Amino acid sequence: DKLEGLKTIAVTTNGINLTRLLPRLKEAGLNAINISLDTLVPAKFEFIVRRKGTNLSSKATVLILAGMCLLYLQVNCVVMRGFNEDEVLDFVDFTKDLPLDVRFIEYMPFDGKYCCFEILLGHK
Repeated sequence: DKLEGLKTIAVTTNGINLTRLLPRLKEAGLNAINISLDTLVPAKFEFIVRRKGTNLSSKATVLILAGMCLLYLQVNCVVMRGFNEDEVLDFVDFTKDLPLDVRFIEYMPFDGKYCCFEILLGHK
């Protein structure tokens, strides 16, 4: 049963287990997905998700989901100086013809106690 008045049920994911879980999530009412994809470079992706052998599964997941066009799909990319700022145009090229939205998100420079301004892209 769907909750009355609820228009959107969304999940944010790095996509690693999404293809396996998607059928059950859709059955439960999922109709929107936010994919966190901060890099298109496989080695950087493995570093971010802390798993070897992912073979950039989020990029593949984005392509699969975009091809299905069954859900609202958004890609979130956190831009970080010295890590992925050189990939912004690659993201635009990768997603320009796909039925999805891309958000470039400013890095939040906090590690719990201290600010990490040196990797904030717009900070001088």
